[in-house]
Amino acid sequence: MSTAAPVKPGSQSAPAARAARPLKALCDRLLIIGLDGATFDVLDPLMDAGRMPNFKAFLAEGVRGILRSTQPPITPAAWTTFMTGKGPGRHGILDFETYDATTHTLTFNSTYEIREKTLWQLLSEKGLRVGSVNVPMTYPPKPVNGFMISGFETPSIDAQFTWPPELKDEIFRLIPNYDYRTNWRRTAVGRLAQLAENIEYIAKSFEHGALLTRHCGDTYGWDVLMVVFKLVDNLQHKAWKYLDPRFSHRFPREAELAAQCFTRLDDALGELVAYADRNGATTLVMSDHGHGSLDGKAQPNQLLREWGYLKLRSPWNQASTRANYWWHRLTKGRQTRFEQGSRGIERDLAVDWSRTRACVMHAGIYGYLYINLQGRGPLGIVPPSQFESLREELAQRLRAATVRNPDGQVVPIFEHVHKTEELYGCRREDNPNLPDLMLAPHPGLSVVRRIRGRQAVRWVPLDRLEGTHRLEGVFGLRGPNVRRGVRVDANIIDITPTALSALGLRVPVDME
Repeated sequence: MSTAAPVKPGSQSAPAARAARPLKALCDRLLIIGLDGATFDVLDPLMDAGRMPNFKAFLAEGVRGILRSTQPPITPAAWTTFMTGKGPGRHGILDFETYDATTHTLTFNSTYEIREKTLWQLLSEKGLRVGSVNVPMTYPPKPVNGFMISGFETPSIDAQFTWPPELKDEIFRLIPNYDYRTNWRRTAVGRLAQLAENIEYIAKSFEHGALLTRHCGDTYGWDVLMVVFKLVDNLQHKAWKYLDPRFSHRFPREAELAAQCFTRLDDALGELVAYADRNGATTLVMSDHGHGSLDGKAQPNQLLREWGYLKLRSPWNQASTRANYWWHRLTKGRQTRFEQGSRGIERDLAVDWSRTRACVMHAGIYGYLYINLQGRGPLGIVPPSQFESLREELAQRLRAATVRNPDGQVVPIFEHVHKTEELYGCRREDNPNLPDLMLAPHPGLSVVRRIRGRQAVRWVPLDRLEGTHRLEGVFGLRGPNVRRGVRVDANIIDITPTALSALGLRVPVDME
C-alpha cells in the first residue's frame, strides 16, 4: 500500500492517479461530510425557519433523500458498513463491543476487528490520496495514502490517533485544546447553564472539524476527503425535547440554544462546501442513522424471566449486582467508556447459568439474544438438538409480546425478531459471536439489558425525554455532474460502491 509523503500545500491530486482510473469518472474529487445521527425531522424545521441557510441551498442545488441505516442502526455497525460496502455479517462489527458467548465477556471493537477492506484502503491501493477526520471505527488508524485522524473511540489523547504519526503534534499546534470526547458534561449548576456549556463545546467541535479538514486537506492533498461531526448525535440524544417540534415550544430558552448550535453546524457546512467548490469537488452529506424520541425502554430479559427462560441468582447476589451497578455509575465519569474496558456484565444482571436457557446478553438499540447452548458457553444447558426449536419458540413469543403505550394504544414491543444469519445473509459458522436472535424494538423504544421493576417496558416521562436512533438517516449530493432537485432514497451500504463508480473505479464484485 502506498504511503507517499505529504505534498505541498494547495497541490492537486496526482495526474497519474487519475489516469489509472479504468472507467469514466463523474467526479475528480469527492468531499464526504458525515452528520452522525442526523434526521430531516430536525433539519427540515430548522431550514424552514432560516436557521440553516447553507444546508438548505446545498440540498436545493442537488439531490436529497432518506439514507436507510443498518440493523441495528448504531454508529459502529453503520459507519463500518459505509466504509466497506458490506453488512455486519461480513465486516463483523455490530456494536462498540462484541459479546463472546464462549466466555460471557464483552470486548471493545477497533479497526483490528474489521474483517473487510475499507474505502480508505481500496482508494490508497489505487493510488488515490485520501483524508479522514474523526470517522468512527478508525482507531487505531491504519497507514493510508494520505492522512487519518481517528474517531471518538480513541482511548485518550496520549494514544497514537493519527496517520502519519507526526500529524498528532500538528493538530495540537493548530488547536491547543483539541478534544475528541463525546461526554455530556455536568459541571455547570442548573439545567440551562449545563445545556449552554455543552452546546458551546459541541459547536466548537464543529468549528474544529471544519478547520482540521481544510488544513489537512491543503497540507496532504486529496482525492477523497471526509469529516464526521459526531456530536450532532450526542446533542440529539440529550436535547431531543428541545429539538422535536412536538415538544420544543414548551422549552423556549433551551430550544433556542439547541437551534443556535445547528446554525453553527450550518456555518461549518458552508465553509466545507465552499472549500469543495474551490477544489472542483463533488460534495456528499450523509448520516449513519436517523434519530427520534426515546419514549420507553424495552426489557426483554424481564419477559424471559416471566416466561421461565431466564433465572437469576439469590437476592443477596442480586443486591451485590445492584451495588456494583451503582458503583459503576458513580465512577464512570472519571474515564470514557473506552478507557474503562469491559468491567464485566455481572454488574447488570446476576444470571444463574445453570438454570437459564436464553438471555439478552447485550443491547445496542436492538437486543442481542443468545441461547445458553451446550458446547458454546462454559455453563451451556440447551442441547444442540433443541437449539432451533427453542429459537423459533422464543421468536414467536417475542413477536407476539405487546404493551399499552401512554396514549392507551396496544403496540408490539418488538417490531421485528430476526434470526441473525437470515438478516445478514451470512453463515452462522462464519460468525460465532452473532446473536441467535436480533430484537428490533417498536419505534420509540430502545432495548436495555438490565431489569428494573417488573414491567416489560419502562415509559419515559417528558421531563426526562431523550433521543434514540432510527433507521432513516439523511443523504445529500451536489456537484457538476449531479442532477438538481431530485429525491433519491438509498441505503448506507450503497455509498462506497457509488463513490467508487463516480470516481471511475470498478466496484469490487463482493460488495453487497
